[in-house]
Amino acid sequence: MKRKIVVATTNTGKIAELSAMLDADVEWLSLGDFDGIEEVAEDGVTFAENARKKALGYAAATGCWAIADDSGLCVDALDRAPGVHSARFSGPKIEGEQRGLIDHRNIEKVLDLMKDVPAEKRTARFMCSICVAKPGEVLAETEGKCEGMIAKEEAGENGFGYDPVFFVESLNKTLGQSSSEEKNDISHRGNAIRNLRPILDKLLPPTG
Repeated sequence: MKRKIVVATTNTGKIAELSAMLDADVEWLSLGDFDGIEEVAEDGVTFAENARKKALGYAAATGCWAIADDSGLCVDALDRAPGVHSARFSGPKIEGEQRGLIDHRNIEKVLDLMKDVPAEKRTARFMCSICVAKPGEVLAETEGKCEGMIAKEEAGENGFGYDPVFFVESLNKTLGQSSSEEKNDISHRGNAIRNLRPILDKLLPPTG
């Protein structure tokens, strides 16, 4: 019987990306496959703490192995902010507000705080922590990062979040100007997943 692993999301696209990159012989489930699952609060002070808390919480709630991640933007000139508050940096979500508007508010706040910061001090990175747990026990933890700079203004309409102001030197453009393939090759989440793959292979029984 295949190992069942719950991905701590209801986003089918995210599950498809994760399962494709890990290429493991498991049955992937989402939180939507379970009734009455209470959301685990992401109130940790680090990405790793949030990922660990979600993985352990959803493993306990479902009785299955669970995999969870937490990620965000860390800007050196802002003392690594927004950090774990990346999704709500400009304040709590307004009732009925669309994701794109929230992203725009967050970007505006970062650009305003960075308006007087010179180019050489606009270094930043996206960070992602991933945790796999079974009920009561952490099985694996990895992280990945993507280095870049905060641009002076938004450029590009691809991606989401802070992508339009995150300039990557190797691409010579922002992630907002990059294709999904270009982004996945260097992204923090992609790197964290790639780091997890050999560990997960050792945790799972051999096939065949």
